[in-house]
Amino acid sequence: MRIKWYGTASLLLEGGGTRILVDPYLKRYNPSLPRVPVEEAGAADAAVITHPHVDHFADIGAFLLAGLRCVYVSENGISHAEENGIPTDAMNPIEKNDNFAVGGITVRTYYTRHCSFDAATVCSVLFSPRTWLHFGKGVRVLREAVKFPLRDDTLALEFSHEGKRVFVLGSAALDEDTEYPQGADLLVLPYQGRACMSRYIQPILRTLAPKRVMIDHFDDAFPPISHAVNTKKFLPAVEKNFPDMQAFIPVENEWYEI
Repeated sequence: MRIKWYGTASLLLEGGGTRILVDPYLKRYNPSLPRVPVEEAGAADAAVITHPHVDHFADIGAFLLAGLRCVYVSENGISHAEENGIPTDAMNPIEKNDNFAVGGITVRTYYTRHCSFDAATVCSVLFSPRTWLHFGKGVRVLREAVKFPLRDDTLALEFSHEGKRVFVLGSAALDEDTEYPQGADLLVLPYQGRACMSRYIQPILRTLAPKRVMIDHFDDAFPPISHAVNTKKFLPAVEKNFPDMQAFIPVENEWYEI
């Protein structure tokens, strides 16, 4: 298998000629970010959504128009699509503990929690001059976001193909009562939501114990509500605390072998 990061939480996985798109998002609130190749992404065999937040699901209609034929998302996500005029004919409901195949890739779903923003992160937005200088834009982002609330339907995704496993978290949190698989060949871990992510992610890494970890969701995808996360402590933190674990920070639109 191999994987490509499109920015924010958007991924493209490929194995045995099958391509699966994860959480496609156009980053339309920040046009300075690299553009998503919609035609390439839309040609995937299916899309799987970790949770139906605005930055993981709201742009799915653009990828359907580009040729995407199949979407797996929670019932709550399908309801959001109906309410917001997004076609649902290609959508298939999924929930925790599901197991299905897309071509030669097997997909398993696990229940997770959504990351809770800490006070420092909230204050960094509320008291930032940028927030108030672009207040109107922030209000527009929030108005769009409230159209796509969660209903306890955040999922982690495990992709398996020919002995390789990729574990994708849509948000940086786990559920204490869920037993997760360990030792994935690659863990994709969102690096957003807390003031000190390099420390916050360490319990997650201990629980999942992947062979390799890459981060995503660290870009400034919907300013002024978001900001680019400083990733300089990520690699040293993994090297120090998990010396047997490889870690890397992906570059947008580049393939990485798993």
